Amino acid sequence: MSIDAATVKRIGRLARIRVEENEVEKYQGELNAMLGFVEQLNEVDVTGVEAMTSVTPMTLRRREDVITDGGYAERIVANAPLSEDNFFMVPKVVE
Repeated sequence: MSIDAATVKRIGRLARIRVEENEVEKYQGELNAMLGFVEQLNEVDVTGVEAMTSVTPMTLRRREDVITDGGYAERIVANAPLSEDNFFMVPKVVE
């Protein structure tokens, strides 16, 4: 795959990078070198290799998923100006 000058200008416009006319050839060479490296990766035999997201094995630490009522509703409403039966009481705002 090869990048032409028009594609370099289009990439610059999409990336909102000003590409001067005298820089197009330089960027064209750099982009073609990057794509050449990526094409080399297609030659690597990856049969039997598992896909991975990290180079080191990682597992998430999970807590036990247990449903509880919390057991401390009194402590939650302790600082409320008004509360009743462990619910916050607020003034009526809509008539």
